[in-house]
Amino acid sequence: MILKNRYFNRNLLKTQFTVLLIATLLGLTGCKTENAATRSSTPPAPAETAATPAAPQPTETIRHSADRNAKKQLKTTSWSMLPGWQHENLLPAWDTFIQSCKSLEKRPSWQNICVQATTIQPVSEQAVRDFLENHFTPYQVINADGTTTGLATGYYEPLLKGSRKHTNRFRYPIYATPDNLLTIELKDTQLGTGEIPSLRGRLQGRKIIPYYTRAEIENNRNLLKGKELLWVEDEVELFFLQIQGSGRIVLENGETVKIGYADHNGYPYRSIGKILIDQGELPAWQVSMHSIKQWGRQNPQKLKSLLQQNARYIFFRELPADLTGPIGALGVPLTAGRSLAIDPDSVPLGAPVYLSTTWPNTTQPLNRLMIAQDTGSAIKGGVRADFFWGHSPEAQIQAGKMKQQAQMWVLLPKQYRK
Repeated sequence: MILKNRYFNRNLLKTQFTVLLIATLLGLTGCKTENAATRSSTPPAPAETAATPAAPQPTETIRHSADRNAKKQLKTTSWSMLPGWQHENLLPAWDTFIQSCKSLEKRPSWQNICVQATTIQPVSEQAVRDFLENHFTPYQVINADGTTTGLATGYYEPLLKGSRKHTNRFRYPIYATPDNLLTIELKDTQLGTGEIPSLRGRLQGRKIIPYYTRAEIENNRNLLKGKELLWVEDEVELFFLQIQGSGRIVLENGETVKIGYADHNGYPYRSIGKILIDQGELPAWQVSMHSIKQWGRQNPQKLKSLLQQNARYIFFRELPADLTGPIGALGVPLTAGRSLAIDPDSVPLGAPVYLSTTWPNTTQPLNRLMIAQDTGSAIKGGVRADFFWGHSPEAQIQAGKMKQQAQMWVLLPKQYRK
């Protein structure tokens, strides 16, 4: 078990571990509710339930158990079963896959295939197709209940106006990871062999207790004073920035600051879209990112209470300005229209994935080779995907509308080992 905090006295661990488990597993058991609530039979609440990209992790920290579990939900098939495969332009996804190899090449199952992939010259549509069909096997992704149809949603990289200092206009803070946030990893203990996630908490005297909720953080600015990265002008846009997990902040001098997910406060995500449906504020068919934002502007007196029903809070870090896209869970920049967030317990992170769905709010087929480069707290189950649209205004529109039925096939090297 690893506890990360510079102020933590490791001698407290034995005496307070039980306290933390009781507080967390009773008070925060919802950390696992996304697993159960977002299977294909019960889709997550609409449109605002996008992926939360993780901070890049060293390759060896990627859970190898995920690869072992993934093949249990995969069924060997043939290339002819992939809708539109012969007509798909593979080159954009190939470039994205080569990016993934910067991380995958350190993993035994992918080393050889990545070395071979980088030697293809010249890179042409036919050369890529031949390589994939000769070196990979397609597997259809299967849900736990044996079905093959699931849900595809979309996410994007928001663009917000902001400042590096607090003003009357820019008064909503984006926080960096607090110094007093504890992260407890259970992976090296017997408890870590099951579904128990890493835990978050803070010290109070000699006790470890749950970290502050969204309401506590927002209602008492002194709790995280000094950890403000930036300030923005719109609390609804800030809320959706936390859902998306990365973004770009345009400062008053024209400078654009890129930020990405750093950590969270340990609480489960709760969909405000579902809350609005349950309260009769919006009909289910109408709920989207746009309609939720519109509801907030029409009901300012109810807005804060609604947002704070989602206790989960995301902390950010500033990213290098030259990054081509936000950093996904694989640790490489995401590519608009080609990066996909998946459940790594069903699909190996980094693998090519053939997605068969439809364009948002239409019946027009969208068949595309994607790369599984990201994960998300609401992306759980077999056939469950979150399509990264990019950072343009059009990307925001498409991501906000996307809630489509989908099928998925994962492509694994022929020598791939569980």
